[in-house]
Amino acid sequence: MISPYVRRLRLGAELRALRAGAGLTHEQVAKRIGVSRAQVSRLENGHVVDQADVMKILDALGVDGDRWTLVMTIAREAGEKGWWESTRGMGERQALYANLEAGAAAIREYQQTFIPGLLQIPEFVRARVGADTALEPLEGTVDGVLAGRAGRQRMLRRPGAPGYEVIIDELAVRRLAAPPDVVKKQLYHLATAGNGRPAVTLRVLPVDARLDSYAVPRCTFSLYAYPDPGDPAVVAIDTVTSDVILTEPADTAPYEELYTRLRAAALPPAASLDLLTSAADNLPDH
Repeated sequence: MISPYVRRLRLGAELRALRAGAGLTHEQVAKRIGVSRAQVSRLENGHVVDQADVMKILDALGVDGDRWTLVMTIAREAGEKGWWESTRGMGERQALYANLEAGAAAIREYQQTFIPGLLQIPEFVRARVGADTALEPLEGTVDGVLAGRAGRQRMLRRPGAPGYEVIIDELAVRRLAAPPDVVKKQLYHLATAGNGRPAVTLRVLPVDARLDSYAVPRCTFSLYAYPDPGDPAVVAIDTVTSDVILTEPADTAPYEELYTRLRAAALPPAASLDLLTSAADNLPDH
């Protein structure tokens, strides 16, 4: 399935374009179909999906043929329920990432301080849950978080899985985010994941890397691209308590450029795997 979150954004863009093309205001469209102005705004902003109202808008604007079929298909896909909605306790933030990952053609990620969730082992997840609850209440349950991680990781193994490229800052490798024996096992897993799956490319950004124009990254972020060229590219920025989602080209372009510079400064995959293995070898077993 295609990310319902992204399809809601696409639906809103299609409805805005149709209304603008007809030269109508929100109020005029709302009056024609018998709903409030706020409802039309919510549809156009991607906050709600109501296929009946979308159909009324298309009829009111005289849309038919292939354009009608396209918009109604997008509306149907925007209203679909993903597996993450029935996975209890995985947490809203993780559910958002699962939504964005659904149907993506390519996922690129820069991880500044942690091992990426798509490559975390269960022992590491449990250790991080315990550490994070010292700062904020657990969102969901331990079992739910683990189930969410497992569901997201299955996405990388399915037929037609997206290409996944991740740049991990050396800081995330060297600074212990879990007990040493857990980190040791996690680093070995990263080396295996990066070496054993053609769809996964892993690079390490050395602490002493020289970035073009000294463009030092300020945060962890992920970039998502989708097969339909009409769907927006998405950037998700990870903060301590929430996630910022960007979809406007002017907002996402700086992250595209930053990722390009990080990738150029990072170690190639083979050297990255050597660094990960060496770091794991130097950690105690218990």
